[in-house]
Amino acid sequence: MKNITKYMMAAAMMCAATGMSAQALSSGYFLDGYMFKHQLNPALASEKGYLSIPMLGNINITTKGNIGLSNFLYPTANGGLTTFMNSSVSAQEFLDGLKENNRLVANLDMTLASIGLKTFGGFSTVEVGLRSHSSVNIPKDMLEFMKVGQSGPRSVYDLGDMGFSSANYMEVALGHSRQIGEKLRVGAKAKFLLGLVYTDLTMKNTHIELGEEKWVVSANQEMNLAMGGLTVPSKENGLADFDNAEINKAGLSGFGLAFDLGATYEVIDNLTLSAAIKDLGFMGWSNNTYASTNNEPWDFDGFENLSFSDEDNKLENQLDALGDEFEEYTNLYLRDSGGKLNKALAATLVVGAEYALPMYDKLSFGLLSTTKFNGPYSWSEGRLSANVSPLSWLEGGVNVAVSTFGTSAGWILNFHPKVFSFFVGMDCLIGKVNPQFIPVNNANANFSCGFNIAF
Repeated sequence: MKNITKYMMAAAMMCAATGMSAQALSSGYFLDGYMFKHQLNPALASEKGYLSIPMLGNINITTKGNIGLSNFLYPTANGGLTTFMNSSVSAQEFLDGLKENNRLVANLDMTLASIGLKTFGGFSTVEVGLRSHSSVNIPKDMLEFMKVGQSGPRSVYDLGDMGFSSANYMEVALGHSRQIGEKLRVGAKAKFLLGLVYTDLTMKNTHIELGEEKWVVSANQEMNLAMGGLTVPSKENGLADFDNAEINKAGLSGFGLAFDLGATYEVIDNLTLSAAIKDLGFMGWSNNTYASTNNEPWDFDGFENLSFSDEDNKLENQLDALGDEFEEYTNLYLRDSGGKLNKALAATLVVGAEYALPMYDKLSFGLLSTTKFNGPYSWSEGRLSANVSPLSWLEGGVNVAVSTFGTSAGWILNFHPKVFSFFVGMDCLIGKVNPQFIPVNNANANFSCGFNIAF
């Protein structure tokens, strides 16, 4: 338990501190001239063809979470900072700021190259990108256990499931959309995936009971780690020796295939409905290391025959033995090395509705729903927007959103004259940040911009 908690707390801080993404801005979903909305729905096509400037075509920095640094770091009387474990921070103050499930998400979807053209009677896109999706989930009871421990004659913590997951791969995507009749437009993308690194660390069915006569801990830990060329040795007692792991020869660690499917339909004049399902597919990971605990309860019913003279029964020595025993219980044993692992991708469902005012069709209102299906790391969002294009080369919008991670507001400006395109916007306004620009009050932050050549 000590190890998995350490890993997930580090992962939580990493997710809160990082998260670059080149996925499209949800704020631009209803803008005709926004060139990357096909990443949200493959049926959507911009008014013009484009060629993205490498590394500058679609820059997006994003973090998501229902907690932030202020949940874990607190100011001291002398102007410094201390962690929530400090006795100067009351349990009530710390716990009041937490959710039942404390989640953080960091995504890196960097478009290395992208082109969109009007071809084959529709609009076609080709993209090469890097994708990294990381998520962490820590139940409130786990953090309460760390802060409070035993309170009264008996304390019981049912922590449920907690864990950290990260999938990292390269993607080559081919997309096409076309009009079917006057009202229906359909689109699809095929994505060829090249695996880089996958890790999944979970603790299931966790139960902790702290009593005056006995302590009982039950937790099932598992880890999958797939990386090309990685070798994880085992110690004499069978424990996985991650400290001495080696990468003999870097290389790909898997292959996969996925599809995006989407459609738009004009129900009546000025009212258009749209829907898409993205990342329907799987990744076959190779060279996977699987490790787990022995999945047996750990009991401690007190010290035995305490003595001040007998070395074996001294309190200090028994405490050391207790620590060693508990550490061995929480350590991971190597079960398989170099195996195969097939994992479905985290699919995303997008549903939208847009209504343009009949008396001024350059102004429209949109409602966008986004749901990510990713087991314990799933999330959903609803976004209401107002969009306007007063000039043929200028458009923008403002919006508000309610999601699993709280409420937010966003905006976008899109300039697209004849020879170039520039957009800038936010899906979530950035609040208070620390000197390293890490969000303080919660992890929700976003900024996006891009320069592209327009045809």
